Amino acid sequence: MHIRPADLDDPAFAALMAQHAAAMAATAPPESCHALDLGGLRQPGVRVWTLHDGHQLAGCGALQRLDATHVEIKAMRTAREYQRRGVAKTILAHLLAEARAAGYARASLETGSMAYFEPARRLYLGAGFRPCPPFAGYVEDPNSVYLSLAL
Repeated sequence: MHIRPADLDDPAFAALMAQHAAAMAATAPPESCHALDLGGLRQPGVRVWTLHDGHQLAGCGALQRLDATHVEIKAMRTAREYQRRGVAKTILAHLLAEARAAGYARASLETGSMAYFEPARRLYLGAGFRPCPPFAGYVEDPNSVYLSLAL
């Protein structure tokens, strides 16, 4: 498996993001869905990577610059056929290495509080993320969990 900068025009990437959006919409009310769409992923300050198994897209993740010292983890998604094979852990490790290399001091993220997101919360807590207050314009929301990691 290998990681590379995402081709945001790749139909396979667009399909994975549509899968991501559908899953988010099915698990939380609209005001609690904070996933970036393709347009959001094209914004300045957002960098996206994809993990491939040969020519197959296995997953993706992104970093969104919040300020000179703080970055947000976004767009973490594993393709259905690659779930529970270490894809998310590999992508997260890559994102954190990229954030450190870029000089960020903190990485934060928002994920869901529902049972559906339990594997994601376990991944992030296992990587050293800890609960934090809402950041970067987020507000307290019973459907959200906010986590942060000093880099």
